[in-house]
Amino acid sequence: ALDELIAACEADGVRARRIPVDYASHTSHVERIEEELARVLAEVRPQAAAVPFFSTVEADWLDTEVLDAGYWYRGLRRTVRFEEAVRALAGQDHAVFVEVSPHPVLAMSIQDTAEDAVVTGSLRRDDGGLDRFLSSLGELWVHGVDVDWAQAFAGTGAHHVDLPTYAFQHRHYWLDASTPEAAPAPVLDDVDARFWEAVESGDLEFLASTLDVEGEEEQSSLGSVLPALSAWRQQRRTRSTLDRWRYRLAWKRIPERPDETAQPGRWLLVVPAGAGEDAWGVAAGRALTDAGATVVPLSWSAADGGREQLAGRIGEMGAFDGVLSLLALDEAPHPRHPEVPLVLAGTLQLVQALGDAGVDAPLWLATRGAVSTGGADPTVVREAQAQVWGLGRVVGLEHPQRWGGLVDLPETPEESAPARLRGVLAAHATGSEDQLALRATGAFALRLRRAPVAQTRAVREWKPQGTVLITGGTGALGGRVARRLAHRGAQHLVLVSRRGAQAPGAEELRAELTTIGVRVTVAACDVTDRAALAGLLERLRADGSPVRSVVHTAGAAPYASLAETDLTMLSEVASGKVTGAVHLDELLADDELDAFVMFSSSAGVWGAGGQGAYAAANAHLDALAQRRRSLGRPATSVAWGAWAESGMLTDNGAEEHMSRLGVLAMDPELALEAFQQALDHDESCTVVADVDWARFAPGFAAARSRPLLDDLPEARQVLSGSAADDPAAGDGDAGAGPSLADRLAAMTATERDRTLLDLVRSQAAAVLRHDGVDGVGEGRAFKELGFDSLTAVELRNRLQKATGLRLSNGLVFDHPTPVDLAAHLWDRLVGPEGDGAGSAIAELDRLEAAVFSLSAADEDLRTTITSRLEVLLSRLGGSEESAPAGGTADADVEERLGTASDNEIFDFINREFGKS
Repeated sequence: ALDELIAACEADGVRARRIPVDYASHTSHVERIEEELARVLAEVRPQAAAVPFFSTVEADWLDTEVLDAGYWYRGLRRTVRFEEAVRALAGQDHAVFVEVSPHPVLAMSIQDTAEDAVVTGSLRRDDGGLDRFLSSLGELWVHGVDVDWAQAFAGTGAHHVDLPTYAFQHRHYWLDASTPEAAPAPVLDDVDARFWEAVESGDLEFLASTLDVEGEEEQSSLGSVLPALSAWRQQRRTRSTLDRWRYRLAWKRIPERPDETAQPGRWLLVVPAGAGEDAWGVAAGRALTDAGATVVPLSWSAADGGREQLAGRIGEMGAFDGVLSLLALDEAPHPRHPEVPLVLAGTLQLVQALGDAGVDAPLWLATRGAVSTGGADPTVVREAQAQVWGLGRVVGLEHPQRWGGLVDLPETPEESAPARLRGVLAAHATGSEDQLALRATGAFALRLRRAPVAQTRAVREWKPQGTVLITGGTGALGGRVARRLAHRGAQHLVLVSRRGAQAPGAEELRAELTTIGVRVTVAACDVTDRAALAGLLERLRADGSPVRSVVHTAGAAPYASLAETDLTMLSEVASGKVTGAVHLDELLADDELDAFVMFSSSAGVWGAGGQGAYAAANAHLDALAQRRRSLGRPATSVAWGAWAESGMLTDNGAEEHMSRLGVLAMDPELALEAFQQALDHDESCTVVADVDWARFAPGFAAARSRPLLDDLPEARQVLSGSAADDPAAGDGDAGAGPSLADRLAAMTATERDRTLLDLVRSQAAAVLRHDGVDGVGEGRAFKELGFDSLTAVELRNRLQKATGLRLSNGLVFDHPTPVDLAAHLWDRLVGPEGDGAGSAIAELDRLEAAVFSLSAADEDLRTTITSRLEVLLSRLGGSEESAPAGGTADADVEERLGTASDNEIFDFINREFGKS
């Protein structure tokens, strides 16, 4: 039996050794066994010590030499420091956790603690075979973790095969489980509705009547459970409402665009002054030139000039097909406005200067380390560059016609990075993703997703301990937070504001909080003054009241378009919102804090027109929370929507304006429940907003597609429904309908060409049953794409419906590529470039169609049109050279038209313009 056991161990790769004991020759066979065990352990100990070991007993790294009996005894007696260990590992940039066990009982706790990490098990209960183990390896592999597949497939006969020589199409044939359709809300029948109405009212008699409970004893029993039932119902309603308000930003890996689809053109590459031969500056230029583009470099620093100088330099360079900015690489503070980094000041100036110079080419803002995609992404977030993302989202709203997007680059331009960047810039031709991050593992696009937690167990029940410092503490928002924390058991509240006790309502708030039983300190301190803030914190420490928690609510949101925003405004907004948070982060870096909460805004998440400076500042707070977490420090940033009766929305009708847009004002008490919820779940960044997607989504996506919302079922349903209900939309076209010619005439040449080309490609893709336009190359012949006579007619029919034109059956053969066909449609819709006569005749055709579509009942409108046509005809009657002196010809025409009837006017138009 012993031989069989040893053989089984060795078959499983476990070293086994037989220790012979001669009982006759040893006074103590135990001593002999101990000697042999010590010798064996000495042999294997170096191998064990070579594996790094992080102890949940000590919550620190240990050498396995110390794993003696005393260590295991302490492990049995002490509290397991598992959460602390996971947080420490996550703070040391360990982003992948594998639970090697028969069933992953700890994986969920690890994921709750290190929410951005990649977490998987090895085996599962009732699924403990090799297939499950290989599936676990596959999960790691798709998240960017290296797997030694040679070991995994050893002995199976698997071998490498040559890849096909054609480009991969990256098409998915499975359902995307991450974007489920919104489940319909449960419908209550009348009986259920009456029952819950009675419960919520707390009226025992009403409830007894509803349930037909008549006996006194039965009603008494019912009354004993009514309070608990009512509280449960209210709690469920609250949780349901909060889940409806909760969102988060997430990154989604997307297919990469093949290099050959990149479009050449003339590109403006803007780099920071003094950047020299920055690796990405060189790589970005190469990415464009490799695609056949002409790159015009421009070096600029906001410290050296203003928007006028920059606009002048850009205006002298001519027209461009695209603009790529690398100004984010310069994070130094502005010399005259140190609160504002040059990256933000320069980007604002560039946006303004492009408008001043009349450049309508798409603008791409590139950053490096502004965002982290989570999981195994090693990126260390840079808050200064994150501000460009907040500002850029507002640029996309205020200037959609010349917006390209945001792209975050890897730290160094490794081999595939320039090609990925080239693909991103080319993909703008399809109007696709505009918020991307490029990493070694691929390209990732940003998505807004729901983040419900009602069915998730909180990691703690957070309660304020010791001293809590609240910035903006005497304001409406800070006051509400103070009351909430007082009722939650805070011992000492420090309310910080610039005016302190002199602020309106400060003394009343102090008295109210004191009545609750809380010690209150109202401090006059400008958090932008680092020395003053440091002095306040030091006095609190000396008083035996060191700060244990911070709630940063201070900030202002002035309204101004990007064209009106200047460096002074950037500085003012950054002072209260950003500078205060930075000072608190630095001055409390070595303190043991329970919470570090920053009140951010949804303006930094999806943008808000007129709030470019505010959006940039709030994006900084979100990034600061991520960086603090990476260092193992507590941090929670909540991007709020609109608060009713609190904050900035009560001024200047802002609340009504936001409501019209679809961002509804939240009940402050429920918002504070969401605040508590974020702390209980120990979240890094979350979005809390009451959004009416039926109102918000159509306005948000009116000017261009917004992929940010693609994973929100409600928004996707509203947007797809809007397109289906629009009679001018056609079948998935990019802007067709009766007014297409008018819209094209108002566009720049670049926008016009792109709109028509997108229309042709999207309709061709629909005819060929492709799942996207990538398979329809702009310069590929329709015959090569697989068009025959039948599909050619189908494409003709679709384009006729989209444009309102009469087109020939041989359209795709007469104009063999999408580019050629788009040019032909432009000539038919508006007329060739420079052909004033053709354009005028086309306009008259539309005028005639509109006039003769009027009914006889439109008498007032017909009279107005007649008057306008009289003026037009008088101008067509002759030129200054041919007309007799004194305007006799004009007078004659006016006299004849003045006495003509409506029918005579229309007959005159027909005769003059050759219509019958």
